[in-house]
Amino acid sequence: MKAIVYTETGDAGVLSVAEREVPEPGPGEVRVRIVVSGVNPTDWKSRAGSSTRQRASAESVPNQDGAGIVDAVGPGVSELAPGDRVWIYLAAPDYGTTGTAQEYTVQPVAHAVPLPEAVSLDVGASLGVPALTAHRALTVAEDGPSRLAPGTLEGQVVLVAGGAGAVGHAAIQLAKWAGATVLTTVSGPEKAALAKAAGADHVINYRTEDVAARVREVAPDGVDTVVEVSLAKNLDLDLAVLKTRGVIAIYANDGGNTVELSLGAGMGPNVRLQFILLYTVGTAVLRRAVEDVSAALVDGVLPVGEEHGLPVLRFALDDVAGAHDAVQGGAVGKVLVDVTPE
Repeated sequence: MKAIVYTETGDAGVLSVAEREVPEPGPGEVRVRIVVSGVNPTDWKSRAGSSTRQRASAESVPNQDGAGIVDAVGPGVSELAPGDRVWIYLAAPDYGTTGTAQEYTVQPVAHAVPLPEAVSLDVGASLGVPALTAHRALTVAEDGPSRLAPGTLEGQVVLVAGGAGAVGHAAIQLAKWAGATVLTTVSGPEKAALAKAAGADHVINYRTEDVAARVREVAPDGVDTVVEVSLAKNLDLDLAVLKTRGVIAIYANDGGNTVELSLGAGMGPNVRLQFILLYTVGTAVLRRAVEDVSAALVDGVLPVGEEHGLPVLRFALDDVAGAHDAVQGGAVGKVLVDVTPE
């Protein structure tokens, strides 16, 4: 089988095409023929050596997310059978050779999730990191739910920083599905159109508008949850618009790694700062997120495509390097790699 591999960290030039034996699934594992592989910032950061995770293998296959067809199951697996369509999350959480940038991958059965027939494999490959991260961000508020379903965020206000990104897109869609009023910030009219297409109720251009004033117009009592991509840039704004016992859910460090925090500004209103990294959230949190995202898929939530607010950019398997460079360069939309025919 064809696989994309790297044996040292560095720029995208360390990636190469290799021929490898088709792996066999062991107990509790499934082998999946990958049709589409999804690329996220965590993938290029791991390849570049800038991830906080430790490398566990001399040879690595990149990309955490993907979707495809179950090809074989190992002993003890009854949840899935050959021919089942699945989406995959955290395919290679500790580096290693189980990423989705290859024609076949072996995964623990819990990491291969049934994909409804009505849902495309493109959508399946776009879930993983963005959707599970967004779910976590929306379920950590002190006065909010630990699960998402229609009505669970009824009456709550969510502010999504960077609504045109993959996590922002998922957060908008999941929050709307759960009944929240959703505001989002963007940098220009093109991204505003995407955030609106995703379902945001109010879209604010942070370069031309007074964001705090606009938020307070919509939510005089403040925001329950901020889904934050750039705490270094937005902390003062977030504190200015949060309601008492609100939460800032931080999933990325765009714009800088350090912040200066006035303890009084957060202590009085009992602000919660919740950092999010999927690799360490715990299995129970992941299980709940997978179940809720799967339920949202049944309801038609989380579609991809420009008309839904998340354009798709496609690359061939031989050009995973180009896909990584596109994500690293800030491409707007979801970067997908075509691996095998459906």
